[in-house]
Amino acid sequence: NKPSGVAVHGGSGVSHGVIEQVRAARPQAKFLELVHRLDRETSGILLLAKKRAALVAMHEQIRHGRVDKRYLALVHGPWTHRRQHVKLPLFKYATPDGERRVRVQSDGQPAHTIFNLLRKYGDFVLLEAELKTGRTHQIRVHLAASGFPIAGDEKYGDFAFNRQLQKIEPGRGALKRMFLHAWRLRFEHPASGEEVSIESTMPEACERFLDSLQAPRHTH
Repeated sequence: NKPSGVAVHGGSGVSHGVIEQVRAARPQAKFLELVHRLDRETSGILLLAKKRAALVAMHEQIRHGRVDKRYLALVHGPWTHRRQHVKLPLFKYATPDGERRVRVQSDGQPAHTIFNLLRKYGDFVLLEAELKTGRTHQIRVHLAASGFPIAGDEKYGDFAFNRQLQKIEPGRGALKRMFLHAWRLRFEHPASGEEVSIESTMPEACERFLDSLQAPRHTH
């Protein structure tokens, strides 16, 4: 259950990510690999394989779309659709200082996300994102390109709005992280073939922010 702000592996200015930390904590484990990745700012369920056979089987399931990955994302603005398919091709590139970025581009890789409306909190909307493909930064770029950047997203978000969010204001608390959380993962167990369903509750910082939005607003 990865916290926000922790990289999944070393590199790009990070010496130790989740995979290096887990290997260091379990020196007796012969094999430990990430099955998939989460962005550093994203929290939630991260799957690791303890055997090569399990890794290969999981990658096979992911390739054939048999892994059901769901995320919670908070956006700001007049979102109206109960269920919306976003199919925008994504192109990976590097900024001059070597940072990995993604943009919507016609010759990019096909990418498909389904967004389900869960609840409205005043001007904010809580969405569930269902990944049909697993491209880098897919949910973040699909939402930003649709005009609804994720609250607190420092790469693809609304920077002035994010700065505002970091301060407590009347009618809401402060949000000091990106509101994107991998909350549910369903797959077939690579050894037994049984369905496995894992859920991760919403992190306290996100929960607190939503609670602050529900608080009655004082009118003078």
